[in-house]
Amino acid sequence: MPIDWIGVTAFLIASLVATTAQAEQPLSAIDWLSQSVVAPPQGGKSTPSPDLPATATRGPVPEDVSVSVIGGTSANATGLLPPQVTGLPPALWGLGKTSDIVAAIGRERLQTLPSLRGLLLTILLAESDPPADAGPGNGVLIARVDKLLDLGALDQARALIDAAAVVNDPELFRRSFDVDLLTGNEDTGCKTMVASPQLAPTFPARIFCLARSGDWNAAALTLRTGQALGYVTAEENALLSRFLDPDLYEGEPPLPVPERVTPLAWRMFEAIGEPLPTNTLPLAFAHAELRPAAGWKAQIEAAERLARAGALPANVLLGLYTERKPAASGGVWDRVATFRAFDAAMAAGDAGAIARALPAVWDQMTGAELEVPFAELYGQPLQTVTLDGEAAGIAFDVGLLSPAYTDIAATPAATAATTPATTPATTPATTPTGATGRAAFLLGLAKGDLSGTTAPDTLGRAITPAFTGADLTRAQTALLADNRLGEAILGAIEAIETGLQGDLDGVTEGLTLLRRVGLDGVARRTALELMLLERRG
Repeated sequence: MPIDWIGVTAFLIASLVATTAQAEQPLSAIDWLSQSVVAPPQGGKSTPSPDLPATATRGPVPEDVSVSVIGGTSANATGLLPPQVTGLPPALWGLGKTSDIVAAIGRERLQTLPSLRGLLLTILLAESDPPADAGPGNGVLIARVDKLLDLGALDQARALIDAAAVVNDPELFRRSFDVDLLTGNEDTGCKTMVASPQLAPTFPARIFCLARSGDWNAAALTLRTGQALGYVTAEENALLSRFLDPDLYEGEPPLPVPERVTPLAWRMFEAIGEPLPTNTLPLAFAHAELRPAAGWKAQIEAAERLARAGALPANVLLGLYTERKPAASGGVWDRVATFRAFDAAMAAGDAGAIARALPAVWDQMTGAELEVPFAELYGQPLQTVTLDGEAAGIAFDVGLLSPAYTDIAATPAATAATTPATTPATTPATTPTGATGRAAFLLGLAKGDLSGTTAPDTLGRAITPAFTGADLTRAQTALLADNRLGEAILGAIEAIETGLQGDLDGVTEGLTLLRRVGLDGVARRTALELMLLERRG
C-alpha cells in the first residue's frame, strides 16, 4: 500500500504540537487512561470577543468568575435517566460549586453494598441542571464519566459520552477510545480519530491505528520519526517495535509489565502474544476478558468480578456458569459445578434436590460476594418451593436480597417466619426455629417499619434510629438548605460505607438522610444488605 505522505506529515506536525502540550496537561483522576490524544496548548494571546469592543477585554478579572450562555445548553446537564425515572429533581446540585461537586463524585468509596452502588450509578446517569458556576467547561460530565469507568460501567460511560454529543473534545475522546479498546471496538475509535483533524493523536495511538488499518509502512515510518525526535519513550519503543514486527523478536524474553498499564498498552501486549492478566488491573479491564478471544475460565472470573461490582447483569453470569461442564475442580470450577447442580434442580422443580444443593451454592456465592446477583436470579422463584431447616433460612435471606423483597415480605410465608415453632414444616421458605427475632427485624426493614421489633446486634442498633425518627446532622441540613441534594446523597453513601469499618454512627446518619430525601426504598435495601451480607471491616 503506498504511503500517504501528506497525511503522515500532517500527523507528525500535529503530534509534535500535541506532545509538547501533553506535558502541560493535568493528570486525569483515572490514572490508567491511555494518552491517545491531547488537548491543544492553551498558551498564546486571547482573541477579543467579536460582540465586544477590544477595550472590554482589558482590566483585572476575578479568578472565580465564570461565563455561560443564559438559556444555553451545557454538556454537564447530559444524562440518560430523566427526573421522572430517577425521582431526583432537575436542580440536583443546587448552589454547589463545580469544584466541590467534582471532588464529591470522584472521592474514593468502598462500594461494597450493591444498593449503594446502584444509587451512585443513578446519580451519575441522572439528567440534571449544571452547577451555577459550571461555565462552558465539561468538568462535571467528565467527573461522572470517570467514576463510571472506575465502577467498570463501560456501556453507561460510552452512552453518556454519546448523549453529550460534544464533538472533538480530546478528554471525552480519550475515554471513548479506551472503552473501544477494552470492548474490542478499537477500529471504531481509530476511524473517529482519523476523521477528526481537531484531535491530536499521540505517537503510540497513531501507530496503533495505522497498523490496525493495514498501513504498516506508514506506521513504521511514524515510529522511526518518533524515535529520531525523542518523542517515544524507551518503554513505548520496545512495545511498538514488537507490535509492528513481532517476528524480529521471536525467542526474546517477554517485555516487563509497565508500571502503568493503559488500555492501549494492554491491547498491544495482547497483540504480540503476551497478554496481561486483568485480575490485578482496574475493574474496567475485566471487560476485555468477556470477548470471545478469552478463555472460558477467564470469562467467568471477569464476569464474577464485574457482577460483584454491579457492572454486569446477573443473566450474563448465569449464561457463563451454565455454558458447559467444568473440566477441572477447585476454585472457580467448584463454584460452576455447585451452581449448575442447583440450577438444574430449580429447572426440574425438585424440592429435595433444591434443598440439598442450596446450602452448597449459597456458600460458594457468599464466598465470592455474589449473593445479590444470585438473589436477582433466584430470590423470587425460591419462594414457591416448599423448604424447611437450613434451606428454608437461606431461601428467606435470598428473597429479602432480591428486587422483589417488598412483595416477599408481605407473603404469609414470610410472616410465618416470625412465628415461633408452631410454623408447620410444609410452609414454603420459612426460617428455622430460633431465628424468629432476627426474621422479624429483617421483615420490619423490608416494610420500613421496625415497631415491635428488637435489633439482633450492634449493626441493627445502628440501623434502627434511621427508621424511628433520627435527626439529620448539621452538615446534612446545611446541604439540603442549599438544595445541594446530589452532594448530600453522595455524602450519605460514603457515611454508610465507612461506617461499616468502625464508626457505626455513619450508618445511622447515611440511612437517615436517604429516608429524609425520599429514597426510602434504597434505605431499606441498604439496611437489609447491611444485615445479610458479610461486608464489615
